[in-house]
Amino acid sequence: MTETTANELDERVLGRRWTVRLDAAGRGSTAVRVSCSRPSCAEERLPTTAAGRAAAVAHLKSHLKAAHAPRVDAYCACRADSCSTHLRPTDREPRGQAWRCGGAVVLAVVADREGRWWRAMECCARCAAATPGAKVVVAPPVASDPAAGTAVVAGRPPACVPQFSGAPTPTAGQGEVPTPRPAPPRRHQPQKKIAQRVVPQDLRPVVLRDELIELGDLFRAYQKRTEPDLGLLADLQERKARAFSTWADVTCDGALRWEARRAEQAAATARSQHLQRTGGGVDGEPGVARLLTVPTQWDLVRSLLAYVADHAPLPGPEARLLVLMLTLRTARTGTGNLVGQDIGALGLTDPEDLVEQLTACGWLALPGDVGDLLASRPENPTSITVPSLVPPEDGPGPFTFGKKMRPKLSGWAQRVVSDKKLRKAKASAGVRLLALTLATQAGAAGELGSGGQGIALESLSERVAVDPGELRHLVDELTAAEWLTAPVVTDTHLTGRLTERVLPLTCPLP
Repeated sequence: MTETTANELDERVLGRRWTVRLDAAGRGSTAVRVSCSRPSCAEERLPTTAAGRAAAVAHLKSHLKAAHAPRVDAYCACRADSCSTHLRPTDREPRGQAWRCGGAVVLAVVADREGRWWRAMECCARCAAATPGAKVVVAPPVASDPAAGTAVVAGRPPACVPQFSGAPTPTAGQGEVPTPRPAPPRRHQPQKKIAQRVVPQDLRPVVLRDELIELGDLFRAYQKRTEPDLGLLADLQERKARAFSTWADVTCDGALRWEARRAEQAAATARSQHLQRTGGGVDGEPGVARLLTVPTQWDLVRSLLAYVADHAPLPGPEARLLVLMLTLRTARTGTGNLVGQDIGALGLTDPEDLVEQLTACGWLALPGDVGDLLASRPENPTSITVPSLVPPEDGPGPFTFGKKMRPKLSGWAQRVVSDKKLRKAKASAGVRLLALTLATQAGAAGELGSGGQGIALESLSERVAVDPGELRHLVDELTAAEWLTAPVVTDTHLTGRLTERVLPLTCPLP
């Protein structure tokens, strides 16, 4: 008897299985390709995912219609695959007992949750019932046995027909394909975050936890805005700085305190940019329409002045002013165009001799002689080169700002040194260089120094390239030219305020 049963099992054929897949046709395209595991089926390419999904379902339906019904002598295809469709590897042999297939052989279809593949297979009724999302589309004919009161499958001994929970009965229509299974519901609530940090549920005090959660939601809502609101962003950054500072006090986390300082800086920057864009002033005063409008440009100007003060090849204010203007013309690539009028507007005593000194020491290179440079006009400018500013082949040069930024900075400096009051007074190079320096060392309202505390004379004399004793005379000339008001020169500092007339030319200190 046992030998006969074994022979019967050996004679059974492996259940059929078809898989239809939907994959992307390539990068940068919406096209998809539909492929089938049957070797005789050709691959199809469709322009969209919706068209591909419809073609995949239609292709599988054609296979189901051609199959008619599961074969009576088929061996469960799910069991042949170790029942991987409904059993995890750790659950396949619980307590040493393997999964037991049973029931009539049916034709079932399983769909991928994301709608990327559909699989039809001949399997036992028990595996079909245990597979999540499986749908029986073709079952063997069922006849009734009046004597036993049970269903009898044609060609098979009487057996219990399993009841599918939430699935069609074995008499379901032929050719029906299930829709993709929905994603399982999330069991846990998502974690609340702010600045990529998780807000602990047990954080105390509760008001701090609620504030951090609310701020995280507000920042995410701000990122979805179609138009920026720098005033609102500054307010959010200030709240974040206060909240993170409190969070750092509670948890003794130094990284949180560092985040709080970064938020303070971001708030100050956003507030300053908001005032510049909206024309808002300080303490309700009318705003100033500045030539350079953003703090990034102001910082670049200060860095340029500092670079020239450290790398000027010749002493004196005249050489310093000429080197500054030539640096602004050639800052990015080391080369630029210049005309004689540009040099004549600087108020130099002997511009020809000064240019010759710069070429003689190798700091400046000209295609011709100095006379040609001074005689050149806008329609035929002279190309100049500053070798120390030419970027090396293996890296960037001293200045890395964009090509659109350079003319803005150069235009600002030209506006300052050619101010009408300075031209009318025939101001010297030292006075013009002092005007450039003070324009970058004043607050938003024109007060000299950070917080109106003034500027150290030693630092100022280094930037203007004159002795501290000569500064008083230069300050008097600037005051007469209506650049300064109420200046006070002490033994250590210069205090005062830039006039309202020149505020558009200033680069306010942070």
